[in-house]
Amino acid sequence: MSLPSEPPGPPSGPPSGPPEPPGPAPAAETGHRRGAGRIAASTASAVLIVLACLFVPVSLLTVWVHDIVLDNDRYVSTVAPLASDPAVEAAAVHRITEAAGAHIDGAAVTADLAKWLESQGLPPRVGAAVKSLGPQLDSAADQAVSKVAGRFVSSRAFERVWTQANRTAHRSVVRALTGKGRGPVGVDGGTVTLDVGAAVETVKQDLVKAGLSPAEKIPDVDEQMVLFQSDRLKEIRGAVRLLDLAGNWLPVLTVLLATAGVLLARRRRRALVVTALCAAAACLLVAVALVFVRRSYLDHLPEQVQSPAAAAAIFDTLVRFLRVSLRTAMVLGVVVALGAYLSGAGRLPTALRGRSERAADSTVRWGAAHGVRTGSAGSWVLARRRALTVGVLLVLALVFALWNHPTVLTVLLLVLVLLAVLAVLALLAAGGRAAGAAGAAGAAKGPAGPGDG
Repeated sequence: MSLPSEPPGPPSGPPSGPPEPPGPAPAAETGHRRGAGRIAASTASAVLIVLACLFVPVSLLTVWVHDIVLDNDRYVSTVAPLASDPAVEAAAVHRITEAAGAHIDGAAVTADLAKWLESQGLPPRVGAAVKSLGPQLDSAADQAVSKVAGRFVSSRAFERVWTQANRTAHRSVVRALTGKGRGPVGVDGGTVTLDVGAAVETVKQDLVKAGLSPAEKIPDVDEQMVLFQSDRLKEIRGAVRLLDLAGNWLPVLTVLLATAGVLLARRRRRALVVTALCAAAACLLVAVALVFVRRSYLDHLPEQVQSPAAAAAIFDTLVRFLRVSLRTAMVLGVVVALGAYLSGAGRLPTALRGRSERAADSTVRWGAAHGVRTGSAGSWVLARRRALTVGVLLVLALVFALWNHPTVLTVLLLVLVLLAVLAVLALLAAGGRAAGAAGAAGAAKGPAGPGDG
């Protein structure tokens, strides 16, 4: 007799089936990763934007070094107006007169003349009288030299001498900033000088032609006119070398940093506004710093600089294009920030765009009443308006980037062109909307039935 078998109990080993799916832990972990990624992207965006804003004025300094100081034609066009500056003309007249007058010794000339007269049998009192004319001869010679020098400096000839001397000396200007070599523009410690020997030689020839024969004794001189003096010239040279190494790539790097910073930001439009305004503010700070640097330089002029007015004119001329670049960058930053803000979804931008659209619709209705319609062009623009707007912005940005030394007027001109193109696109899009509305109204009415009419 067999015993009944017991019912099987629960298995004692581990379950062989697949594990049950976990709870909401993976979703929480995914959200945590996304949050960490957003924080990292926002941090990277902020760092890149700050670097770009700091690099904007540095890039302008780099362009100034390359396009003004290191470019021969640019340098000559920068310093050429100095030849007609009254302060520089007065300093040049004084320097040339001083160089020429130092070699006309009235006492020696009258002594030689008195000795010759005595050898001819004239009484000694005649020789003494002639010797007493020495100071008057010196004064007359100085007046003649000053008059001829003034006439020469105010003539076209001096402008040609000045321009040619600066053109020839351009490589020496580069040497002055790099600390290598010597030429017509010399460097001695922290002093930068320009050789005015050619001007002295021209005045010498004019004096001889005017009948002042003692001027023939004026030898060739190596007279220097101090252009710039600073005890920190070595530090300036180091900065110039660093900027020269950066070259034309620093502006490109600045644009790339700003673009990357805006693209990584969560709110790109706001990031673009902040970037543009901060870059303009950085340029404003550099422009203000230039004012203090100018004042400090003029307040601490060394004794070698005989004309503070000429030193001020030279400083202002050398940094003129840098100031223009800073003003251009400030205006461009404000324009970009304003454009980015007005294209946003705020209350004011939305209201302004609504008014412009209504104005365009009203203009199109007025044109339709007078037989002017956009036709298929309006529908085509309406379907592609956003892409066309982006294309126009890219083209104008490329034009600005390729513009040779843009100014504030360049920015304003491009803004006017942009506004004109956007107005045309708005009118064409309004015409496309009107045509679409008319077509929809005609389709809603449907074809006329046989009993209609």
